[in-house]
Amino acid sequence: MMPLTIAKAEETVTVRKISGKDDVRQHLAELGFVVDSAVTVVSEIGGNLIVQVKDSRIALDKSMANRIMI
Repeated sequence: MMPLTIAKAEETVTVRKISGKDDVRQHLAELGFVVDSAVTVVSEIGGNLIVQVKDSRIALDKSMANRIMI
């Protein structure tokens, strides 16, 4: 497993694990980041990501993206 920040632009990956405190994991789950869901990296600037989850585009800072393991 590796953090989502390793994924390249236009790459589609599968979420394997989400780390962090319960409230952080709950927040990410509400945004659509759940185990076995597909995530497409739209763009990356300085470790910060814009990703497509289901039908939504979401911006994640580097520290939050590092909690999502692929």
